[in-house]
Amino acid sequence: MQINNICVIGGSGFVGQHLCHRLAARGFRVRVPTRDRERAKRLTLLPTVDVVVADVHDPVALARVIRGSDVVINLVGVLHDARGSRGFDAAHVELARKVAAACKANGVRRVLHMSALAAAPDAPSSYLRSKGTAERLVLASGLDVTVFRPSVIFGPEDSFLNLFAGLARMLPVLALACPNARFQPVFVEDVAAAFVRALDDIGTLGRSYDLCGPKRYTLRELVTYVGRLTGHPRPVIGLNRTLSYCQAWAMELLPVKLMTRDNLRSMEIDSVCDCAFPFGIKPQSLEAVAPAWLAVRTPRARYQRFRDTAGR
Repeated sequence: MQINNICVIGGSGFVGQHLCHRLAARGFRVRVPTRDRERAKRLTLLPTVDVVVADVHDPVALARVIRGSDVVINLVGVLHDARGSRGFDAAHVELARKVAAACKANGVRRVLHMSALAAAPDAPSSYLRSKGTAERLVLASGLDVTVFRPSVIFGPEDSFLNLFAGLARMLPVLALACPNARFQPVFVEDVAAAFVRALDDIGTLGRSYDLCGPKRYTLRELVTYVGRLTGHPRPVIGLNRTLSYCQAWAMELLPVKLMTRDNLRSMEIDSVCDCAFPFGIKPQSLEAVAPAWLAVRTPRARYQRFRDTAGR
């Protein structure tokens, strides 16, 4: 199939920005709908990327931004089901249904969809259940769908390793919920590469791919590593199940949610996989790339400190 125009829903997010850079480098024309143009300001510098202001939850606006595309990529995901705003079902299930309907109405056959490792309709958390339901929905839509199911994704702008780096800078001791939860972190550039490789590969139609890095860690190991790497090693106190629940409940009351009880339920299932990374891609290890932005004695780290001091 000839691919020229790609619509990336969620393209202004963490994974989306890395993916859009790769797509632009390949010469594809990319349309990125967003409700906040400021979030996508770095994408406006790419010559083949068109950032448009649109609410993709509005079926009329969604149809308008999809029209004329050869491929639609849906990366939208939320980690917290905040009260009074769009929650898991709206962001994952309902949007996936709207995307499938808009694609059918506008003659778009090819869809790439971001799910999550361990997503399933009967999973213990609302997050994983909604992701699992959305995954089944798009695969049963009759469209040419490929689904990706990553473990936790890390990279320079992530909200995972950088969160713990920030906490290690501020706190003398880290009280850690679910310290033995297991993850197999995958580098954001490897995830973006998998999406690009799948675009015109007919062998991927109707399939789901788990995306994991080369090494497994407990949450305690990850937090300890980040503290050491950033020059802020801190004692880590692992909380038992009851105290983990209490900590998550208390954090739900904060204006910015760092942890919720639903997050705890997600961590009841190990986010790891045994399969090889698809398309012959060799996934990069955390230790090979994370020091570039987390380590304290690198040119990039010094540059970031200058930016922080200047308030930029």
